[in-house]
Amino acid sequence: MAETESVSESVSGGAQSGMATTSAGTVALEHRGRTAVLTVAGALDLALAPKLRQLVDRALRQGPELVVVDLTEVDFLASAGMATLVEANRLCRPAVGLHVVAASRRTMRPLELTRLTDELVVFPVLSAALVGR
Repeated sequence: MAETESVSESVSGGAQSGMATTSAGTVALEHRGRTAVLTVAGALDLALAPKLRQLVDRALRQGPELVVVDLTEVDFLASAGMATLVEANRLCRPAVGLHVVAASRRTMRPLELTRLTDELVVFPVLSAALVGR
């Protein structure tokens, strides 16, 4: 079975948005003022992790004050996905903050077991991540 992948982008008000899709999941980029929000759904695995990295790079080129990666709709968080979160965190420092939204057992458990909750700034809901509290 061949895996289907696609990446699309649009420009709205000077800010690039985009979406990347694999057979197992999607990543969507949208801008909310000076904040870039990346919404991930499905499996954040070896196939989708590079797409997340591409959209993080695209978001950072726009000069946001904050990047938020929302994992609320993720149903599987693989090591490749966690490595991409760590890499994104390091790319964002020190000028741009990175907040991760994760509350379900499917996302929090791997982050806790690998102690990435010590390195990443994790919030339980998107609204809290957007305001930083």
